[in-house]
Amino acid sequence: MSIYVIAYDVGTTGIKTCLFELSEKITLIGSSMAGYDLFIMDNGGVEQDPEQWWKAMCLTTSQVMEKTKVPKESIAGISFCAQMQALVLVDSAGMPVRRAMSYMDNRADEEMRKGIMTGPRISGLNAYKLFRSARISGAASASVKDPVWKYKWVERHEPEVFSRVYKWLDVKDFLVCRASGTFVMSRDSAFATLLCDTRKGNVRFSPELCKMFGVRMEHLPEICKSTDQVGTILPSAAGELGLMSGTPVFSGGGDASLIGVGAGAVSEGDTHIYMGTSGWVSTVVKKQKLDIRNMIGSIVGADPEHFNFFAELETAGKCLEWVKDHLALDEIGLFLEKRGIWDDPESIHESLYDYMMHCISDVPAGSGGVIFTPWLHGNRCPFENPNARGMFFNISLETGKTELIHSVIEGVCYHLRWQLEAVEKSFRTNPRIRLVGGGALAPITCQILADMLGREIETVENPQNIGAVGAAIAIAVGLGMISDIKDAKKIIPALRSFQPSAENRFAYDRGFPVFQSLYRNNRKAFSSLNQKKAADL
Repeated sequence: MSIYVIAYDVGTTGIKTCLFELSEKITLIGSSMAGYDLFIMDNGGVEQDPEQWWKAMCLTTSQVMEKTKVPKESIAGISFCAQMQALVLVDSAGMPVRRAMSYMDNRADEEMRKGIMTGPRISGLNAYKLFRSARISGAASASVKDPVWKYKWVERHEPEVFSRVYKWLDVKDFLVCRASGTFVMSRDSAFATLLCDTRKGNVRFSPELCKMFGVRMEHLPEICKSTDQVGTILPSAAGELGLMSGTPVFSGGGDASLIGVGAGAVSEGDTHIYMGTSGWVSTVVKKQKLDIRNMIGSIVGADPEHFNFFAELETAGKCLEWVKDHLALDEIGLFLEKRGIWDDPESIHESLYDYMMHCISDVPAGSGGVIFTPWLHGNRCPFENPNARGMFFNISLETGKTELIHSVIEGVCYHLRWQLEAVEKSFRTNPRIRLVGGGALAPITCQILADMLGREIETVENPQNIGAVGAAIAIAVGLGMISDIKDAKKIIPALRSFQPSAENRFAYDRGFPVFQSLYRNNRKAFSSLNQKKAADL
């Protein structure tokens, strides 16, 4: 028996809507994508308009249904995989009271300082609050980008807006609400607030943590599982989406949990690396651990029996987007005119990056000595510093654009190596690592990562859609087609593998300590040049 489901991959800059056929395997039938704005402000604020998310969801759903000709009556359910740790404040009708504050938002410097950086401290954080947070939630609000500080920022700076708040939601929970009228958060979204009691048998929002950080319990929604059906599509929403009223709506999960599921990395020790707009290294573990020194924690995933030991890089593929826009477009503009592909945004996107990868294919490991740091919007792990920035180091007269572009990929991979080594101080990882996200589409990126890590790198089919695959698996579990999340491993095999080159590894072993030193040696300069923006709140 096979069924059709729709899974939404809600990213930082756009949504991709995928229609899958579920049987003994997962088959992508059709997809569509649409973008939306990311508003970046001088004071460190980064916002998005939730109405743009919804309109993009409706547009792409209608397009997919039209392209595939699958009857809307055949859709067995919809689910979501989305960016996490945004702050979406809504009223009692489920409508946003202000624009959403993105996970990238770092303006709440003063709120964090007052909330957790006073009194006796460990690693710069209030010792008592750090201990209680770690004890109850398994983590702590140790980053200025954590949602509780955004919440406190709105309370302090926008009291009239704050007075209209009914619930605090995350990105996909807002879309669930908009489609079904249900105010819920999946367990992983609830954990991402860092206000959730994650101790076994006691999963709920913690009254103690909410009181300690000044969060109103009534603002927090009911907690559900990623695989739960939480409602059905409302008649009003069905009309906008072009789907049947009454179609089951499943909660789904955040990208940090469901991308690993879609990668097939679901057993203890399984490790996947994600290269999308952001990036991360994530390993499946059985227990929670908080490594405050390296800013790594065991986050709640879609499988209630496991956690994901998760190290995040703020800007990964975003660095290549920056390169495309600011270094390569003079050449690529000519390429686009010859190809005539302006009418298809996804084809433009893929062709641009294919062409860039082709142009740098002959650049040797080490990029002629040039090293790039991928901290274009600060960094979280293995150091937390919103003031850190990117740089090209060691440019010479012989350096050209191809070396610069090649060094950007290497810079992202250098940082992922730093994170993997930090992860392995706490947990053993499997020797094979799965790479997913748009970065996995380029063989050159896969090979550089294999060489950088000295590990075998595996990719899977449609790695750029892997979050949607994870959301589809959540539906399959919810409908009883498969027994639990761990069964994903059986139906998501590796498509290709890349073996490390010892010669290239030697070049990267030489460059790696230099890469690490660039943060330590420039930390004061980053603060001197960039601190003012955070101070001008």
